[in-house]
Amino acid sequence: MGTQGELSPYEARNAAGFIALLQQLKERSGLTYRQLEERAARSGDVLARSTLADILRRTSLPRPDVLAAFVRACGDGRRVDAWLDARARIAADAAAAPDVVPGAAAGAVSDTGSDADARPRAAVSTRTWLRWTRGRTVALAASAPLLALVAWGLLPDSSGGAGAAVSPADGWVTIRPARTSDLCLTDGRDRGGVYGSAVAVQLACARATVPRTFLEPAGEGLYRIQWHHPQLGKGCLTVMSTGKVKGMLEPRDDCDQATLFQFEATGAESTGGFRLRPATSSRCVGIAGNDTAEGAEAVEERCTGAADQRFLVRAG
Repeated sequence: MGTQGELSPYEARNAAGFIALLQQLKERSGLTYRQLEERAARSGDVLARSTLADILRRTSLPRPDVLAAFVRACGDGRRVDAWLDARARIAADAAAAPDVVPGAAAGAVSDTGSDADARPRAAVSTRTWLRWTRGRTVALAASAPLLALVAWGLLPDSSGGAGAAVSPADGWVTIRPARTSDLCLTDGRDRGGVYGSAVAVQLACARATVPRTFLEPAGEGLYRIQWHHPQLGKGCLTVMSTGKVKGMLEPRDDCDQATLFQFEATGAESTGGFRLRPATSSRCVGIAGNDTAEGAEAVEERCTGAADQRFLVRAG
């Protein structure tokens, strides 16, 4: 996870805000333009100080290669993918509505020199759904849902109530943390920068239009959470069972072996909401570190009944 006070590229709403974050990143590095140029060269990157100075004076997005070199030179290399992902989202938003940046000339994003900036986000994304390859986990996945359902009936619920298995609306939906309902679960990068593929994070729903989320009933009150991307295709959320991002949710190509989830109603009908329980365990899905910030990851954790473990499911 990111350290306290760490800059989050997902905080930026437009190109000007993104440049402001880059300026802060440079200030935190404590390096001059010359030192950044020299540091980039030692890493095999090209980052001319004149180019860098020009980028930080403008309100249009830098090219992806320049951005990556700059972030590495500033010492935040482990999160290059997150910075590139945030840039791609802003570029796509600007292409769809070029007048959303106050004071910016139309087409400012395309001035970066990258043709990809003018395309929808689906075209600029380089993420791929990873395939399920862990044979032993696959073998357990088929029997785990029934075992887990039995376990839920036997184990005490630390949230203070047994909860009722109520079916949410299936089909096209958004899944939102109940306490920050303007955020949606969508694809992003782990804040620690240790994993090279997409994981589920919370981002502003207004900017989380791709991929779309589809709830597929799988029987026995369980669901697959599908993500549909116009370029990358369909991926189903799967709880990572090993590795540096253990417990996070990743889209996988093989939906037959993806994690199944139970949506367990929480609270009164007036407040609504569901706990998401992976069928492979007696645990719940929550937000890492009980965080309300954009970019925080969805993770499997012990069921506590805390606010970060309650989600809203809305049609659309």
